[in-house]
Amino acid sequence: MISKRNRTSSEYIGYGLYLYFLGLSLRNVVKALSYLLTVKRSHVSIWKWIQKFHYQRKSSTKKKQVSEYIVDETMLKVGSEFIWLWIAIEPENRQILAQNITKERNMLVAERFMSDLVKIHGKRPVSTDGGTWYPMACQFLKLKHHIHSSYEKSLIERKMQYIKDRTECFDDYFPCRKKNCKLKHVRNWLNLFVNRHNEEMIYA
Repeated sequence: MISKRNRTSSEYIGYGLYLYFLGLSLRNVVKALSYLLTVKRSHVSIWKWIQKFHYQRKSSTKKKQVSEYIVDETMLKVGSEFIWLWIAIEPENRQILAQNITKERNMLVAERFMSDLVKIHGKRPVSTDGGTWYPMACQFLKLKHHIHSSYEKSLIERKMQYIKDRTECFDDYFPCRKKNCKLKHVRNWLNLFVNRHNEEMIYA
């Protein structure tokens, strides 16, 4: 008799990744999922989900046809401190092209963020708000820069608010008890969020 393999739905896999990237250990993720799944999964299974996610994310990082970059930054709370979340979107499909978190906001950080963006998607015009750190960064990278039009402003503001609404599900608070935290768990959570968000935009 051939046994039928019980596949875990993408919904539960996504929830497992979400819990892990929030800071839970593999074994604690297993405990949390045991209340939802009829067939229990081992911590090895969770580890394989994580490796597959990282592989898929790396494979999906490829050059897209992009007319321009709409860039902005906003503040998020992590534990007892505040960080800056940098986002770049494209206007056609409104997908998130890049995201990063930093503890500072200045021209050097903006230049580094857009430099990484250019390495993947090439040189494109950049639309930003009136932040003084953007024009110099664009000039250094030889990118055309302009202030948001009303349409571009509405696109990026809606995207930022969408992200904030999702993080407010846990009170804009990424649980972390580590001293001098390197924010790895926050980066992982945001990578997962962006990956799922872009998948949804494809079928929207």
